[in-house]
Amino acid sequence: MIELKYYYILGTFFVAILGTLLHFLYQWSGNNFFIGLFSPINESIWEHMKLLFFPMLLYSFLFIPKLKKNYPCIISSLCFGILIGTLLIPVLFYTYTSFTGNNIFFLDIATFILSIIIAFFISYRLTLSCKAEPYRFLLYGLIIILFLCFALFTYYPPNLLLFLDPTMPN
Repeated sequence: MIELKYYYILGTFFVAILGTLLHFLYQWSGNNFFIGLFSPINESIWEHMKLLFFPMLLYSFLFIPKLKKNYPCIISSLCFGILIGTLLIPVLFYTYTSFTGNNIFFLDIATFILSIIIAFFISYRLTLSCKAEPYRFLLYGLIIILFLCFALFTYYPPNLLLFLDPTMPN
């Protein structure tokens, strides 16, 4: 169990650091189309959800092979954590901005970090309890659907608040 805690704590830092770097990668790449599929191309909340989704997905692929034997429920647990963490970003953002009336940089960062911590904490608990395992195929499907939505909506976003870049005039 100590080994598992270590990997989850390491994952929290990995996702926070890689997610932060991803925030700038699209611009650094000269607006490369492919990079934009997994890195934010604008300041919309939708695009910022990628900052948790893709780094946590990558980290999961990296450490699942090391732990799958001892923790057979780890894949479904990580899928659940990825989904919860990704969805927490807009929930927390719109919750705090409903009170403040606008976004605050410090709270944006706190939203990102808190979403990562909660995602890994829930995933850790579910890995030990195996409560997400009966829903594994649903969770795998939801990860695939969200992955495809990021690919599609990056360049063809619906006209909804979640997808609007607040730095662009309407």
